[in-house]
Amino acid sequence: MRRDITVAAEVRASRGKNEARRTRRAGQIPAVIYGAHHDPVSIAVNPREIMRIVRSTTGFNTIFNVAVAGGESTPVMVVDHQTDPIKGTLLHADFKRIDLTKRLRVTIPVHTTGEPQGVKVQGGHFEVVTRTIEIECLPDDIPEHYTIDVSDLMIGQSKRASGVPIAGSAKLVSPPDAVIAHVVAVRAEEAPAAEPAATPEAGAAAPAEPEVIKKGKKEEEGAAEEKGKKK
Repeated sequence: MRRDITVAAEVRASRGKNEARRTRRAGQIPAVIYGAHHDPVSIAVNPREIMRIVRSTTGFNTIFNVAVAGGESTPVMVVDHQTDPIKGTLLHADFKRIDLTKRLRVTIPVHTTGEPQGVKVQGGHFEVVTRTIEIECLPDDIPEHYTIDVSDLMIGQSKRASGVPIAGSAKLVSPPDAVIAHVVAVRAEEAPAAEPAATPEAGAAAPAEPEVIKKGKKEEEGAAEEKGKKK
């Protein structure tokens, strides 16, 4: 989205780590402008101004002007940046010149609104699968975001990229069947497996040992009788 913002910049005469450190000590950061069939230009800009743009509602899709002292003033977008991993401060930025007459590809956030009927009535679970889509449009037609209503979703139904209300010069680049959000059934917890019941056969087999003992007693009694007869 194009904003009425102009960031002042100064040309950097030299490059390298030492020059970058001097630039940062002076309260600025090294940056580069390139693209649109023009030579790249090494510049220095105020990092706070760039961070305000990146953290705005339009973020990296913001088109703003960079006015180079004694040089060009051109619309640009932030296409790359480097931050300090500990402090989170901006260390470097790359700006791409934007031709306002040519289409470009951008990634746009997709927001959802409403409470799905599949959750409210059927007790399902609402899931957001993806929060962005990619489109192609003219620079002045870049939207801040898209919004889709999910109130009518029932269990097993979804909202896809093809259902996002795209307007103006914008054309969908993401796969039309890409799922934005859906409602799924809540999985029931599996009951613990029951222990197998004792079978009649198992019950009948239990007294096997006493039978063996009884049989052994009969054999002992028979042997005693035979021994008495011999006497």
